[in-house]
Amino acid sequence: MNDLDQELKEFIIHTLNLDDITAEEIASEDPLFIDGLGLDSIDALELSVALEKKYDIKFSDEKMAKKALFSVQSLSEYIMKNKVPCLK
Repeated sequence: MNDLDQELKEFIIHTLNLDDITAEEIASEDPLFIDGLGLDSIDALELSVALEKKYDIKFSDEKMAKKALFSVQSLSEYIMKNKVPCLK
């Protein structure tokens, strides 16, 4: 597991107030919705808004967001490829 995966797991838990689960219990490859972590569409909206703010990314359409939010691993890959560079 890379550092971003761990950070994302903790971010998901904190953002969605998942107090009954730990980062270690979330497998990076497992689905975040329905069968995996059990998140729903409200969680997806809340999580996507928080991720856009924290990681300076944009989900341009629902299909792409669904693919990126499939798992912690797919989300980590999406962030690495699409993070807006910081201009200083």
